[in-house]
Amino acid sequence: MAAPLPSLPESAMWSVPADEPLLEVSDLVVEYASDEPVRAVDKVSLRVGRGEFVGIVGESGCGKSTLLYAISSLLTSPARVVSGSVTFKGHQMTSLTEDELRQIRWRDLSVVMQSAMNALNPVLTIGAQLRDAMAAHEKVSPARLRERSEDVLRLVGIDPIHLRSYPHQLSGGMRQRAMIAMALVFKPDLVIMDEPTSALDVVAQRSLILRVKQLQREIGFAVLFVTHDMSLVSHLSDRLAIMYAGQIAELGPTREVFSNPRHPYSQGLLQAFPSIRGPRRPLTGIPGSPPDLRRPPTGCRFHPRCGQVMEVCSRDEPRVHQVGDTDLVRCHLYEAEA
Repeated sequence: MAAPLPSLPESAMWSVPADEPLLEVSDLVVEYASDEPVRAVDKVSLRVGRGEFVGIVGESGCGKSTLLYAISSLLTSPARVVSGSVTFKGHQMTSLTEDELRQIRWRDLSVVMQSAMNALNPVLTIGAQLRDAMAAHEKVSPARLRERSEDVLRLVGIDPIHLRSYPHQLSGGMRQRAMIAMALVFKPDLVIMDEPTSALDVVAQRSLILRVKQLQREIGFAVLFVTHDMSLVSHLSDRLAIMYAGQIAELGPTREVFSNPRHPYSQGLLQAFPSIRGPRRPLTGIPGSPPDLRRPPTGCRFHPRCGQVMEVCSRDEPRVHQVGDTDLVRCHLYEAEA
């Protein structure tokens, strides 16, 4: 009889890099307060190592962006962290004051928002916004500000002449690269990206993502990258976390997840987009729709849509199981096999 698969306690980290983690999220719970509170992030644990590229994918409304905003302490009412912790470079982010957070943001941790047109100030030039970001963290001479602004624009492939341009004068791809330039102005240890390519065409998407990966290799920062498009992170991320209904359903090395997805939800996502290699195969979607997080289903949250559902799935919440050496999956199937 096969040896039982190890099941991990809920507080266990979803992957443990060999070195001390740069970012450690433990049992994080985030709710949107209302008459019926919405638990958008439910007991999520995650570690990110230095220089690592971690992708987070899942359907719209599964909690990806809320998780990123909680990590960077950018949540606004009615959202709030109910429990759990976020530790970044030894700092407990959920307990820091706004002044303390201001010392960490941009310099050690930066965020690239989903829509650059909304994130950039429309009445200030790109140069003025770069100067504001730098002046908020250190005193630099005007000549040095100009020099660093030009350098960081060249880094992302934009001619420094656009320091005098306003956001509306740039294309969508250039605005996104300008946002990345602002995020890298202090060469932070962690860059958080919330669907930065969602408003771009596929050619601009590829160009931007390849540039991000190149910069990551040159500078050595870690990336936490959220998207709903699995094909974007298939060749770029080191590890891939798949979220469903506020929880991480599966996490493992990206190649392993793509070649051998363990969770039925992961399998459904991979069957829903075409591959440019191999024989033709029909695309199959996932039946139904994500649950209402005000009243999530009992047991496994995916069981109403799962083609491999068992009786236990509607009754008991699945535990986290380690499958193989590196893959972690929240599913009753592996408990049944054991």
